[in-house]
Amino acid sequence: MMRDLTKGNEAKRILYFAIPMLIGNFFHIFNTLIDSIIVGNYLGKNALAAIGTSFPVIFALISLIIGVAGGISIVISQYYGAKDLKNVKRAIDTAFVFLFISSFFISIIGIIFAPNMFSMLQLDPEVMPEAVSYIRIYLAGIVFMSGFNGSMAILRGLGDSKTPLYFIVITAITNILLELLFIVVLGMDIKGAAYATIGAQIIGFTSSVIYLNRTHDILKISLIPRKFDRFIFKQSLRIGLPSGAQQVFVAMGMVALLRIVNEFGTDAMAGYTVAGRIESFASLPAMNFAIALSAFVGQNVGAKKMERVRKGLKATVILTSVISIFVSLLISIFATDLMKIFTNDQNVIEIGARYLTIVSPFYILFSLMFSYAGVMRGAGDTLIPMFITLFSLWLIRIPIAWFLSAKIGIDGIWWAIPLGWLFGAVASFIYYKTGNWKTKTVLSKPKTIIDDVIV
Repeated sequence: MMRDLTKGNEAKRILYFAIPMLIGNFFHIFNTLIDSIIVGNYLGKNALAAIGTSFPVIFALISLIIGVAGGISIVISQYYGAKDLKNVKRAIDTAFVFLFISSFFISIIGIIFAPNMFSMLQLDPEVMPEAVSYIRIYLAGIVFMSGFNGSMAILRGLGDSKTPLYFIVITAITNILLELLFIVVLGMDIKGAAYATIGAQIIGFTSSVIYLNRTHDILKISLIPRKFDRFIFKQSLRIGLPSGAQQVFVAMGMVALLRIVNEFGTDAMAGYTVAGRIESFASLPAMNFAIALSAFVGQNVGAKKMERVRKGLKATVILTSVISIFVSLLISIFATDLMKIFTNDQNVIEIGARYLTIVSPFYILFSLMFSYAGVMRGAGDTLIPMFITLFSLWLIRIPIAWFLSAKIGIDGIWWAIPLGWLFGAVASFIYYKTGNWKTKTVLSKPKTIIDDVIV
């Protein structure tokens, strides 16, 4: 159900919009946790490290796709807020043309150059074969993953967060069942985890297309979308490229951090991987409320209701701050017990628990940073958030991690993470207060090229 976010109580609108996304992403993260538990207990810490190393590389490869698709979602949100359904449909067709073509090329590049990318990370030779095998199979199905995530993002741009929930749950459960079948029952190696992911994404994308084509007039999707609107794509690039570049910087930062962690051995990599899986739960509220806020801001900017934008941000900051404090306490207290769920290797447990103990008290900084960035992105201003991310990652986190790890050991890497969040939160708040983000909306641009369409 598409939801009009330009009316009603701001806090309730954002909360009701965010909750289905939160539940859906809970299942998604739960899926990755079960994946880690199965791999860690049945295939060992080398396989666990291989998957942990693969995800930042995959993220780096698809970052620009994510960014531009996000830009199109913001365009859709603003057009929908302005009740311009004709351009909403054009934007949807444009999104899928881009997603299918770009995913194909990313898949080919990743499959060919996977060994080179892992060599640059100085990955342990014992882990390398499993990592290469896993990522090649995973990337072979990236077009289905892009199509699925694209359709879910478009629904959110239209104010519908419930339908994505249903399909995310279906996909997550399917992935878990397939992984149990391939690894536990059939005794496959790490390839089984990759095949399970591809199978789940194919089922998720196919079922979502069938459902949307039968129930949504605006969202009818064909394997060969009929229209590609150059003007909308240019607007999407203006908004999405900075976000895509930001995602690239984040992915490269994750890869750089992995390289520093890899210097401390396979146990450190495995501990970091498991702790990251646990921390993904902690980041869910901040990330999902920020996505909800972006959709809320997009529609209200389109409807020219800026006071609702201010009230929506205030409500989001309060909600995410309270949740972050609670989650921080929970993880700090039970860090070791949580690690024991994934592995019985004592050294891995101690490394991961230490990471969680150091980083978890600062989740509130993470939530504040995401909330202010959510306003900017919803308004169509993605360039400044890109620079804030670039500086907080490459001028704060990575240099400090490298410096402190040489001085105090692996704990130095963990301390660098909240320092990066602190810079990001402060810089985002300062830019929000300038108000410059209000001038970056799609609707402030003239619609002079609206018929520049390839059919």
